[in-house]
Amino acid sequence: MRILLAFILGICTIQSSVGQGRLTDDMRETQEQLNASTKQINQFFRRFNGEEDKNGKRYYETDKQYHSTNLRNQYMPVLFDTQTGQIDRKLAEKFISTITDKKSPVFLDFHQDDWLAEVNTTFTYKGKKVPGTLYMRLQQQGQGYEWIIDNVSFDVFSSKFDKDTTESKKFLHPMSHELEFMTLRKAFADNQHNEQFTGRDFETDYLSIFLYEMNMGNLKFVTVKNVSFHFFSVEGYYFSLANFNRSGYNSGWLISSLVALANEDEKQQMKNYLYGKN
Repeated sequence: MRILLAFILGICTIQSSVGQGRLTDDMRETQEQLNASTKQINQFFRRFNGEEDKNGKRYYETDKQYHSTNLRNQYMPVLFDTQTGQIDRKLAEKFISTITDKKSPVFLDFHQDDWLAEVNTTFTYKGKKVPGTLYMRLQQQGQGYEWIIDNVSFDVFSSKFDKDTTESKKFLHPMSHELEFMTLRKAFADNQHNEQFTGRDFETDYLSIFLYEMNMGNLKFVTVKNVSFHFFSVEGYYFSLANFNRSGYNSGWLISSLVALANEDEKQQMKNYLYGKN
């Protein structure tokens, strides 16, 4: 009986040891995945610049590894989203080569760089839920910085503006001044698009409309749906940053798109596209 009991206990001990070993391996892999994940935007900046090791330990200017080219070359490939297949591999390699060039390396500056946040939100407008996008950027304020709303995009606003630029559009007669501009009565009658009476260079100021409707209580914030970031910090390139909440090593805040920009005109065109001005 004692021999049988000892045998059973021995088997249980072996199974327990195997189970603990398997658990330890799983925990180790989970920890490695957590370390690999870029969990914060600030961490993306540090990894892009070579300012922390693979375990998240910060490097400072006095450390030998600070801004190390070798460290950055190791980090950069895993800062791209490699699972959706939207990044051109050759373009990514050229981009990495550009920013890690030993003679003229490129680093990101959180406070000074040309970058912005795209915040997709839900509001209620006159009691009905509507989607909207806020474009945010950093601005210096006193001794520090603050995020400000730089522009907005709401379909509920833009749908009300459709400027007619054809030759057959309504217009105010050039002799209207002789009639003390009484022609305005006919021009405004049953007209839902009075922007046609503005100059050729007129652009609708949606930010002012947004603030007016907010201040009047017609537009009320509900929630943020998702956030992405857009960078024009590296000359000749545009890239965006998105949060990939998934298991595995390729997760967190990663470069989701990369575009080569030939000149300033293409850069401005990309900005106009992001702001919905095209």
